[in-house]
Amino acid sequence: MKKIIWFFVIIAFTSCKDDTDCCVNLEPVNVTLKFTHNWDGTPVTASNFNSFNYVTENGESVSIERLRYVVSNVNLGGESKPYQLVDLGINSGFEIIFNNVAQGVNNLNFTFGFSDADNIDGVYQDLNTVSFNVPGMLGGGYHYMQFDGKYKDTNNLDANFNYHAIRAVNRSDPNNLIFEDTSFLVNLGNIDITNNATIEIKMNIAEWFKNPNTWDLNQLNTVLMPNFEAQKLISANGKSVFTLGDVLQ
Repeated sequence: MKKIIWFFVIIAFTSCKDDTDCCVNLEPVNVTLKFTHNWDGTPVTASNFNSFNYVTENGESVSIERLRYVVSNVNLGGESKPYQLVDLGINSGFEIIFNNVAQGVNNLNFTFGFSDADNIDGVYQDLNTVSFNVPGMLGGGYHYMQFDGKYKDTNNLDANFNYHAIRAVNRSDPNNLIFEDTSFLVNLGNIDITNNATIEIKMNIAEWFKNPNTWDLNQLNTVLMPNFEAQKLISANGKSVFTLGDVLQ
């Protein structure tokens, strides 16, 4: 009787060990993050630039001429990438590849722009080359986003907008600049990864103009970088811009 009992104990122990090994020793997989862009669900690519294809929440008709932005500290599970410049106009930076992602549930998050700790003036040579710097009179460092185009003003004439996001700076006293970190964390939640995968990250460009602040381009159009309050409004609107799209695996 004792031999029979020990036989079943050994079988049970061996079975548990095998189950554990099969779950713990899964091979890591490759994951590609893919940024896509839309205006309230309508895809936006560089081919759509320079035409008045879109209408803001406030009712202004707009055309897009440039859209490029930085995401940093891109984290998927235990893997991390320092930063990426996404440039819609030249179809660049859309993909971030992770080659060693553990299978299972992984959290996906990143920072829009650079946190103060990473927003160090002059250190990113590729960003220097493409003029993504912020002038020293505004505290240096780097843009978070350069979003430029035209809108139809109240006289239905073409007018420029430069919706640029940077670290907010109060220049009331030029000798004592006051900064506020207006970068923000985008957490797209937990994703169950069971194979090589492509994960879509969607930017709804329309959200920059509507949530929670309805943006009036007739009031806030250019010279937004030195506007301390405008930069905080941009940051608030950006928090609803990115969402998780399709996960293909």
